[in-house]
Amino acid sequence: MPQTRRPTKGSRAYGPRKRAKSQTPRLDSWPEISGAPKIQGFAGYKAGMTHAFVVDKRAKSTTSGMEVQVPVTVIEVPPMKIAAVRFYENTILGLKTAGEVWAADADVDPLLKRRVNVPKRGEPDFGKFDNMDVEDVRVLAYTQPKLVSGVPKKVPDLMELRIGGGNVKERIEYAKGILGKEVTITDFAPEGALVDVIAITTGKGFQGVTKRWGVKLLSHKNSKHRRGIANLGPKRPGYVRSTVPQAGQMGYHQRTELNKKIMKVGADGKEVNPKGGFLNYGEIRNTYVLVHGSVPGPTKRLIRFRDAARIPAKADTTAAEITYVSTQSQQGA
Repeated sequence: MPQTRRPTKGSRAYGPRKRAKSQTPRLDSWPEISGAPKIQGFAGYKAGMTHAFVVDKRAKSTTSGMEVQVPVTVIEVPPMKIAAVRFYENTILGLKTAGEVWAADADVDPLLKRRVNVPKRGEPDFGKFDNMDVEDVRVLAYTQPKLVSGVPKKVPDLMELRIGGGNVKERIEYAKGILGKEVTITDFAPEGALVDVIAITTGKGFQGVTKRWGVKLLSHKNSKHRRGIANLGPKRPGYVRSTVPQAGQMGYHQRTELNKKIMKVGADGKEVNPKGGFLNYGEIRNTYVLVHGSVPGPTKRLIRFRDAARIPAKADTTAAEITYVSTQSQQGA
């Protein structure tokens, strides 16, 4: 009998590669967590990258106990404000919005009015939800870019954050307590925690098939061109399949990076501001976080955090021991 072979079919790449609808990433799922109720997400603005020296705590590493250099991304995270509480009920079609309660002073903020139509409201009334079968509790939170010097805008970014932990009643009480108030990054995650980072990648416009998909260049004997795809597929079916690499939009896609470690949460931007400031951003003046490695998007891009959805069983969630953060000039000064 001949050996049966079934090569992998189709493309394993993301598709379709079209521009994101909004620069504010959309989250379709939230992980279940245990413990006291808390917000399961946050947002900030990417300032840039630098490097730091940390003590390697991996027991089986060849550099265990030694200082190692790691790349870190600096994200400015000013406090977010809670504008409303939204309730969800379970239906045969899944979760459905049951209603929402806005803060009493939500219609006072003129910058929030630029983002969403906020009608005049009185004191928050949660009475109509007491006898309702509430399945999930979330809040509408918005950033405060007016506090950030590196982002040239004042209109806030509005997003939905889930309240996790505890039971539904405890989540409602927690949401009542933070309605109309500010929340900080420490209300979301401590140092050392693993989080998912969601952002819109850097846009590169319309690019050819070689740069967009990394296909091999055609032979020098090929007629007229080398950077094409050459073959658009078989004769049947009589159309070009979506798995065939072709030219088109590259970048400006929503992407999620899993299990990024929060190396540090700092309150003084002088600790990480390079001489002359971050390129295309300037200086950090609010609370900041150092995230291990890189994150999607260019400087000034809105970065969203979420509790890790696929955290490894043996994940290290202890706080990192940072001995040095580079503040060398990024402009050669």
